[in-house]
Amino acid sequence: MKISTAPTRMTREEIKSNIDRLGPWFQNMELLGLQTAPDHFLGDYPAIKWSRFQHAIPADLTGKSVLDIGCNAGFYSVEMKRRGASRVLGIDFDPGYLTQARFVAEVNALDIEFRQLSVYDLESLHEKFDIVLFMGVLYHLRHPLLALDLIHEHVALDTMIFQSMQRGSVEAEDFAPDYDFWETEIFDKPGYPKMYFVEKSYSQDPTNWWIPNRACAEAMLRSAGFEITARPEDEVYICKWRPDHG
Repeated sequence: MKISTAPTRMTREEIKSNIDRLGPWFQNMELLGLQTAPDHFLGDYPAIKWSRFQHAIPADLTGKSVLDIGCNAGFYSVEMKRRGASRVLGIDFDPGYLTQARFVAEVNALDIEFRQLSVYDLESLHEKFDIVLFMGVLYHLRHPLLALDLIHEHVALDTMIFQSMQRGSVEAEDFAPDYDFWETEIFDKPGYPKMYFVEKSYSQDPTNWWIPNRACAEAMLRSAGFEITARPEDEVYICKWRPDHG
């Protein structure tokens, strides 16, 4: 994905040196023709995913504020700023990712703020945002539903764009609001919400803790107080904040 549209004072050699120095990179971006992660195991990621749902986000975000939770190297923060968002704040717990993100913003001459912050510390922002991006973070958390609750309570004002890796059945059935204690067959249905716990590691990543099936991801969003208004890509949801929680 090409994001280097604004002029930069850095030479191509300086950019290449910084890409090497700040690596390894998880997000692949193109800076003056230089890719940050050309050998990504998922291909041109996350551009390939973005291409499948970018149409679901307004092309003009003028006047909107955006919070990018788990921003990594800032791919989505950059995209939101390029659509005209007035304020973009990217947060991540990993200082290495934040250094990469600040470098990408500098190369593109984009006014994006980045802070080191955990999703569990969102209350400390004392600020709510028109759009919250929560992309590829949920399954890295030991307490995923708590994170969604905190987003709803402290930072979400209108829209949340959510994505999570999913495994298991892609079915999502409607179930009754309650069942008798002796009813156990519902738990074996493919469309029942399930979350898979990873005790040690998955895909060589020990930070993969909880991986939902589709029904579980959708149920958790509803439980945390979000209304799902669109599912433009298999793992991506456009959600609206609701005042009623749970």
